[in-house]
Amino acid sequence: MRPLDESETTAVFGKLFKFVGNNLKNIVENPSHEGPDSNPGRYCFRLQKNKVYYVSEALVKRATNIARPNLVSLGTCIGKLTHGGSFHLTVQSLNLLASNAKHKVWLKPTSEMSFLYGNHVLKGALGRITENIAPGDGVVVFSMSDVPLGFGIAAKSTQDCRKLDPNGIVVLHQADIGGYLRMEDDL
Repeated sequence: MRPLDESETTAVFGKLFKFVGNNLKNIVENPSHEGPDSNPGRYCFRLQKNKVYYVSEALVKRATNIARPNLVSLGTCIGKLTHGGSFHLTVQSLNLLASNAKHKVWLKPTSEMSFLYGNHVLKGALGRITENIAPGDGVVVFSMSDVPLGFGIAAKSTQDCRKLDPNGIVVLHQADIGGYLRMEDDL
């Protein structure tokens, strides 16, 4: 497990910024109260076998006693780096994104299952939507009871959604909590 180099950090922060905007500062400076120290530490990003983990520094220090081949996971796996150098968020990063999300979409209860089966969000499925969403922005999808269901990329702006027909795609699906069941073996 090693720290991210400059290009990897740029890829990870670029993708996270797409979803959380200026709240990225909250993720990086989040205090960690793990470990025996009385003063809180910080969270950091570490790379292990092309997977990026969000982990407390205290846990990283304790994990140095474990040999790299024997270390399976540490902290929260938030995504994977591809061979081409791009970064893909995984569904495990949903809690981190949901607590710091810049743009949010709430689904009607009748449409939640469709999204959890891996389908895009249609205009007819929207319960609420935050203002100032532009096409291409990262969006976190919630149920009407504020339970995070997944995330995706905005296909239309907030203004365009008002004029869109009910079958128009609003959010392009990227990951959802139903992915745990569909891809059990890969996670």
